[in-house]
Amino acid sequence: MPPPAAALHSSQSFLAYKSSLSTISSQEPANVSTRKPKTFLQKHPLYTPKTKQNQTYTLYPTRKAESREDKMYSDHVLKNIVYDNASDFADAEMNPLETPTHQNISLEFKEKILCLEIMGVDSSRALSLNPSLHRVSLYSIQSVITFLQSKGIHQKDLARILGMCPRILTSDIKTDLNPVFDFLYNDLKVPEHYFRMVINKCPRLLVSSVKNQLKPALIYLQRLGFKDLKSLAYQDAILLVSSVEKTLIPKLEYLVSLGLSRSDVVGMVLRCPGLFTFSLENNYKPKFDYFANEMGGSLEELKKFPQYFAFSLEKRIKPRHIECVESGVKIPLPVMLKTPDEEFKKLTGQEGG
Repeated sequence: MPPPAAALHSSQSFLAYKSSLSTISSQEPANVSTRKPKTFLQKHPLYTPKTKQNQTYTLYPTRKAESREDKMYSDHVLKNIVYDNASDFADAEMNPLETPTHQNISLEFKEKILCLEIMGVDSSRALSLNPSLHRVSLYSIQSVITFLQSKGIHQKDLARILGMCPRILTSDIKTDLNPVFDFLYNDLKVPEHYFRMVINKCPRLLVSSVKNQLKPALIYLQRLGFKDLKSLAYQDAILLVSSVEKTLIPKLEYLVSLGLSRSDVVGMVLRCPGLFTFSLENNYKPKFDYFANEMGGSLEELKKFPQYFAFSLEKRIKPRHIECVESGVKIPLPVMLKTPDEEFKKLTGQEGG
């Protein structure tokens, strides 16, 4: 049974994983003094190698025994990341002589896993979302991390950013990542010292094509009337990574199909940009159906208060509407949904009831 997900980043799990790695030894002549160059992981502060002269070179310190919990952790992680796809495993089963074991896993691959875990990234999830991590070199991963840090991204930000978008780790710095920062600086006028704020707000920017996604979205939004570049960069960057053809335009057209004029809809999305982020099937349609059929609301109300679609149908809209009906009180839509619970009870005459 695999250990709980929370254990993946604990210090005990980290030590357990280190203990599951192989020990590499190289016999050197007594009269020759040579030292192998340090790898990325050897430079990490958690790494403590043995450095006595003429002693067997050990990449990772080992312990005398591996606990049951240690073995559970290492087995759980490795069995989920060894194979790129099911056919690899099937091929291995067909030929028992070629069945891979944990000892067959390359040292660099193990170092990549440890690298991800050290940063706080769930390696199993990252490899599942981005299979290219199986093939990319550890040096390439470290180059990407170094580049992000040179742009102001802090070490503590990496777990969240890379956890959300592990494809960043296999991106090309010159053709993929650098153009995004150029876009932020030149098109959105974001100062370099604010790069970190924007990327933390929307990590998906780093895996979006400037030519095919970011610039077309910016042009479309500006034509609609989004003139405040600061708001787009710092608050509504999610709109820039949304497809114009598949996301932005369909949302706009749906609102128009309800009977609202195009100019009214544009005014609504300018006041409430979040309208572009709501699902048609899971948000707009059920909420409008309830609004029109159960609440008897008018399009004029929605035009004045488009934030209606931002409230939960089951936890806010329905309960508040039912209370108003049962109390025989007619309350304007914004007041009904935005008022705190205690004040709402006063408005419906339920205080102390």
